[in-house]
Amino acid sequence: MTSTKTPDVWLPFPADEIDGLPEGLAYRFWDGGPEYPADPADCAFYVVPYMKGPEVSVRPLAGMTQVQVVQTLTAGIDHVEPGLGLLPDGVRLCNAKGVHEASTAELALALILASLRGFPGFVHGQDKEEWRSGFYPALADKSVLIVGYGSIGAAIEDRVSPFECARVARVARSARTTARGPVHTLDDLPALLSEADVVVLSTPLNPSTQGLVGAEFLAAMPDGALLVNVARGGVVDTKSLLLELESGRLRAALDVTDPEPLPAGHPLWHAPNVLITPHVGGSTSAFLPRAKRLVAGQLSRFAAGEPVRNVVRTTG
Repeated sequence: MTSTKTPDVWLPFPADEIDGLPEGLAYRFWDGGPEYPADPADCAFYVVPYMKGPEVSVRPLAGMTQVQVVQTLTAGIDHVEPGLGLLPDGVRLCNAKGVHEASTAELALALILASLRGFPGFVHGQDKEEWRSGFYPALADKSVLIVGYGSIGAAIEDRVSPFECARVARVARSARTTARGPVHTLDDLPALLSEADVVVLSTPLNPSTQGLVGAEFLAAMPDGALLVNVARGGVVDTKSLLLELESGRLRAALDVTDPEPLPAGHPLWHAPNVLITPHVGGSTSAFLPRAKRLVAGQLSRFAAGEPVRNVVRTTG
């Protein structure tokens, strides 16, 4: 570090609640409120407030002329991307790999099981005191396709594999081979979709995935297939999905939507065959301990002049 002034670190939770923070840094608490805790120009390490949206996340960036690291607490970085052009060259943008895998994969599995086994109908039946017995689909013997096979996608496979699936197929940006089998590219989607009973989206939102799940993608899915989105709402074209849901051909379980939050009166709320959760994939009791360990580890490396981890982009 070239400056003799103690570098400022902006944290979205109080420093005294995080074990293992290194000495020699000035910790400032800011969780997205209207008042900044200090001059943004003095910030060297910015931990972005969690789930506060792009407007809050980006707001201080223009003034952070000396920042060296921007650390998100999310796997995706789309909420800070609009402000990256405001930063000086050489700023490292890091994501929260290792924080959300367990929670997001857990929710993906819950959405799959709840949708297949008819839980939304059971809840409505309980409200009306109706005993809705019958036969329902199982995850056993189903073919599952995971679109977006990073650390979260792999964690999803960890959780669906014990359920005696007929097959788990994987798609990512680059082809590779894993211990569980091959990872295909997006070019292979048409053939893979035609054989998938359950399609799970866990891909980041970027120009190549914006609207990826449109009319053509959905048309390639078999009748009765289930689409599960724990990625970002913008990966799915909502109008195209609504057409498939309203026709009764496909089902969906969505933790994220476009628009988000889903406004009152939006047709997706009452579309048939859809289960919606309010973007809670990472918002569990597992979040804070993992997030705090990540921040403490990153700051220890930063203070020691060592490379930080999870760098997904460098400005300039």
